[in-house]
Amino acid sequence: MFTLLNQDGLARRGVLETRHGEIQTPIFMPVGTQATVKGMTPAQIQEVGAQIILGNTYHLNIRPGSELVHGMGGLHRFMNWEKPILTDSGGFQVFSLAKLRKITEAGIEFRSHLDGRKLFLGPENCYQIQKNLDTDIAMVLDECPPHPCERDACERAVGRTIRWAGEFLKHATDDGFLGSGHHVFGIIQGSTFDDLRRHCGEALAELDFSGYAIGGVSVGEPEEAMIRQVAATAPVMPKNKPRYVMGVGTPPQLLQMIALGMDMFDCVMPTRLARHASVFTPDGILNLKNERFKHDSQPIMEAENYTCQNFSRAYLRHLVMAKELLAHTLLSIHNTHFFLDLMRQAREHIEAGDYTSWSRGWMERYNSGAT
Repeated sequence: MFTLLNQDGLARRGVLETRHGEIQTPIFMPVGTQATVKGMTPAQIQEVGAQIILGNTYHLNIRPGSELVHGMGGLHRFMNWEKPILTDSGGFQVFSLAKLRKITEAGIEFRSHLDGRKLFLGPENCYQIQKNLDTDIAMVLDECPPHPCERDACERAVGRTIRWAGEFLKHATDDGFLGSGHHVFGIIQGSTFDDLRRHCGEALAELDFSGYAIGGVSVGEPEEAMIRQVAATAPVMPKNKPRYVMGVGTPPQLLQMIALGMDMFDCVMPTRLARHASVFTPDGILNLKNERFKHDSQPIMEAENYTCQNFSRAYLRHLVMAKELLAHTLLSIHNTHFFLDLMRQAREHIEAGDYTSWSRGWMERYNSGAT
């Protein structure tokens, strides 16, 4: 169940109930592709304020296999994470393997990127994989059009996405998955065609999904086009259900999308940039490889996370330059906390009724910073 608690303009403050606890929205979900958020232990993920993490259906089904995870008691027990988990459908990963896959009306034929095995992903087995993982929020199988995309090809992709979503939902309903407290989210596609986005959203809104996601953004289109897609789609998304933008984004992008009425986000950016010595601050991104941090005794910023409370920029730079693995962990802790704390601030300002002015000032400060 999703409850809308406050609204400031279009920005929303809500709570989503799951089998493994409540999720306060707006929320950012750290990405745990291989049943792990890179560089961090589950305890560290919880300490930085994560309420939910994302698992990757495609990768977990190829290795170690969803049946093995099921036999180990499900994904929560397998990775020792007690809070909610959302699993994507694997559609985006198959999209990214364009040279290895073939799309049919029944599903997607592809080859494993690990060993070349022939595999198939359709609505039924996509559902079964996520059931085996025992996820809290399952994403339907969709077809993610590339960018740029011809309109005819996009129309066909949208048609398959709508049909596959209905088939997935029927399996989840008939099998008792939904009735036992799990959630299923539909995914709205349409590339950069606003009318196709609206058509897909309206068709999926007629089905009783637990929530609705915008997919196929941040796949190479300009930022302006990405924001426009979200703005064009938002009006057809049910107001009483959580709204999730998949695979985004930078801190300013998140704040802009919250202002458009979005509730949930995920992105690999915090940990990926940490592995490249880049850290987020209210004044923009800092690259700790920079010589100017060599003797800097300050923390990355004043923040309530383990990294900032215990280590200087000089020490963190030393770890980076020495290629010590601890650098990845400490910088990932900071970056993940930064994103989660930004969501906390957003929730507070929506409740206070000053989200627009606060977010505008926050973005102006961030965008004026330099690495």
